[in-house]
This record gives sequence, structure tokens and C-alpha cells, in this order.
Amino acid sequence: MKWFLVVLSCLCACGVSAKCDDKAYREFDFWLGDWQVYTPDGKLAGRNIITVDYNHCVIKERYTSVSGYQGESLGIYDITRKLWHQTWVDNTGLLLQLEGNLQGNVMVLTGSDFDKAGNYLEERITWTPNADGTVRQVWKTKALDQKWQVIFDGLYVKKAEK
Repeated sequence: MKWFLVVLSCLCACGVSAKCDDKAYREFDFWLGDWQVYTPDGKLAGRNIITVDYNHCVIKERYTSVSGYQGESLGIYDITRKLWHQTWVDNTGLLLQLEGNLQGNVMVLTGSDFDKAGNYLEERITWTPNADGTVRQVWKTKALDQKWQVIFDGLYVKKAEK
């Protein structure tokens, strides 16, 4: 840990900043924006604001549903492991860590966690950019020896600019 702090101090003192120039850092840019999120039946589910920060290295998400559910995530492309990492937290106490990559034009991140009863769960979230500029996000979960269940299916539509 001391080594990390020494290197970090040197980088900051010398004015060196990280550069996220690799094209892989742009793979998730299709998700950036101020979005209205709709359920498959066309009802408004909530609003999600996706931005970039820290020299375009970090993607920040802030979601609020119409029912009061709230959460946020930080995502980054890990250049050393050649994969995306996302950490999600919300107002129910959920901590979800996902990793994965762009597969074709679909971002696929997977992870695991436990439900409130302590049962192991697998998680998979996909983001698919559509030709009309919308994005579809589908979150699936499954317990051991079970079938995948969709727990969220949202269509992201950019908010109209005023």
C-alpha cells in the first residue's frame, strides 16, 4: 500500500495524468446521456443520467425510478485485464460488481452476489444500442440450477433537449 501511495504522490506532484486514449475506453459511450427509461409495455420506469469523468476514464451512472428506487454505478475499462468493470450500489443496500466486454455491439457484464437469504446468484446485464439511438438494458439473474429470470428490462430514450 505504501508503494501505491508513493507512486500516486509522484504522479500528482509531477502533473502526470492518466490518459484513457485506447479505443476500448469508448466502447460504452453509446450509453452516455440523460435518459428516460421505459418498461417493455411503454410505462416510464425512471431517469438515468450517464456521464464521463476523470479524463474520460470513468463512466458514472445515477438512476432514479418513479417509485423512489435509486442507485448509481462507476464503470471503467481495465486496460491491464482488457475488460470492463462496473460497481453498482443502491438504496436497498445492494452492492453488485460486474465485469465483461463488448460482444459484437452488445455490452455484456456478469457477476455474482447473494440474495437476502444468503443464496448465491449469478447476474448478467446487457446494454444494446439500437439504430434509432435508444439503448435496451436487460438485467437477468439466476440461482444455482435455475433458469435466467429477467428482473429489469428498460428502453433508454434520450430526454429531449430544451
